[in-house]
Amino acid sequence: MRRYWLVFSQAVTILLAAYFVVVTMKPEWLNRRPVMSASTGIALQEAPTPPSAPAPPGSFRSAAQKASQAVVSINTSKAADRPSSSDPWFRFFFGDQGAVPQSGLGSGVIISTDGFILTNNHVVEGATEIEVALNDSRKTRAKIIGTDPETDLAILKVNLDRLPAMTLGNSDALQVGDQVLAIGNPFGVGLTVTSGIVSALGRNQLGINTFENFIQTDAAINPGNSGGALVDVNGNLMGINTAIYSRSGGSMGIGFAIPVSTAKLVLEGIVKDGVVTRGWIGVEPADLSVELMETFGVKAKKGVLITGVLQNGPAALAGVKPGDVVVQVGGKDVANVSELLSTVAALKPGTATQFKLQRRDDGVEVTVTPGKRPKPKQQAPQVVPGLPGR
Repeated sequence: MRRYWLVFSQAVTILLAAYFVVVTMKPEWLNRRPVMSASTGIALQEAPTPPSAPAPPGSFRSAAQKASQAVVSINTSKAADRPSSSDPWFRFFFGDQGAVPQSGLGSGVIISTDGFILTNNHVVEGATEIEVALNDSRKTRAKIIGTDPETDLAILKVNLDRLPAMTLGNSDALQVGDQVLAIGNPFGVGLTVTSGIVSALGRNQLGINTFENFIQTDAAINPGNSGGALVDVNGNLMGINTAIYSRSGGSMGIGFAIPVSTAKLVLEGIVKDGVVTRGWIGVEPADLSVELMETFGVKAKKGVLITGVLQNGPAALAGVKPGDVVVQVGGKDVANVSELLSTVAALKPGTATQFKLQRRDDGVEVTVTPGKRPKPKQQAPQVVPGLPGR
């Protein structure tokens, strides 16, 4: 009996030693368990679930997780009249054609725990109902607080608690080559994150908005991404994705986002005053060209040519004349019409500002007190080479 007990104790000792070696050298062996395939009945080995580990080098996991919580999907509906006719033959073949609702799709960014959401104006323009879907599966109706068609931005408001809000970054610090992520709901497939770099800054004269200062990126942006977030590698908001250049309707590596610096001005104006207030001086500007330079006798090599001045407008009262070339506004150089419009729009109405002009061979400085920019007239939508991704 004693001999059997000795054999048993030695066997247990050996098994414990083997277990200790496995635990020390190959702990993953102990985490594998057979899984029976439902279709074949074969016992398979399932890889162990790894513990939560830090992101590998080069991963954007943290930025994507941080920013995605504050990106929402926006679904809109709009009643549209379908053509109808009193012709009995038309009604016989086609029946009564009534109003048929249209749906739209876009994205948005929660920028305040109070429920304010930034998106594009073209996403919600004309919508009769707006539904916002959060990343945590909650859905709610939203109302429009205000819109700014000239920058294609809109502010929505939802009433929900425990809202995640995205941190606003400094888009003025972006440089070409910086890595960025585009987050939105392309084609309605669900929240999607794509990566790329900043391809260019200050893109304008695209014919998309009145005031253009776009961030260009090669991060994939598709229809449905409009109003979504362009973020840096820290998950901070850098811009609102607005449009793409496309010949196929899909991403071709050229996307445009409105800088968050512009969005802040629009947000503050709409929330505080209900409208965005911009400066205005009452001139008709044009980019310098050989023909115009010959016509007006311009000697300047850079700047923006003034081809017309509104009588009794702020510029006329300050002494600006047709043929003058605006070189600087408030100490800031202006090289084209888009830069002049944006710079003047940023001026505070009623506050005098120095303008540096080139008048034939002479340099002239005038003090202009800008007025309040009139509301833009409603225009029919135009087809542009960029496809605003609805």
